[in-house]
Amino acid sequence: MKFYYAPGACSMGIHLLLEEAGCSFEAIRLSFAKEEQRSDGFLAVNPKGKVPVLDAGQDGVITEFPAIAFYVASLDPASRLLPGDTMAQVRALELIDHAIATVHMRGFTRLSRPEVFSSDGDPEKVRAAGRTIVGDGLAWMDARLGDAPYALGAFSIADAALFILEWWARRSGLPLPERLSAHLDRMLDRPAVQRMLATEGLAAAA
Repeated sequence: MKFYYAPGACSMGIHLLLEEAGCSFEAIRLSFAKEEQRSDGFLAVNPKGKVPVLDAGQDGVITEFPAIAFYVASLDPASRLLPGDTMAQVRALELIDHAIATVHMRGFTRLSRPEVFSSDGDPEKVRAAGRTIVGDGLAWMDARLGDAPYALGAFSIADAALFILEWWARRSGLPLPERLSAHLDRMLDRPAVQRMLATEGLAAAA
């Protein structure tokens, strides 16, 4: 398998799941600063021009965080990255969708790339809206986590999505609710996360 990622991007979540599942894969780094995601070579793999991307060989190229996470979980059922209970799976997908589609794409993207949402408006207003979306999303996830060690009680694909939001919040100095902060620390202690960070050349969030 070939896994395409950019250091520190949302692909971190898939990267750590591949490590958790014990998959054999080639990690292919893209530089967003050099706009390698728009290169002809990468667009031939994923015309969407974004990561994460998993070239799963005979199963073909898989894109989009939820789809790749579900696929990786299916490769090693014994790891229980996706629980067997149907409603637990539903809750995992519910959290992932909110994390990626709302908090990431509508919230953090407003903070990092306000021009995407307003080419001629006030970027500070765009960023302010982004901070509200991120804050509301993190508050919901903090309440959803409660006092459990992981999102579904035991580690699952949902925690990979939660991790990237927590990582970005801590790295950017945004308020991180107490239980999410403890969850991030718990994630950083996992060997798979440490291997992912080492491969991507990232230090643990301070």
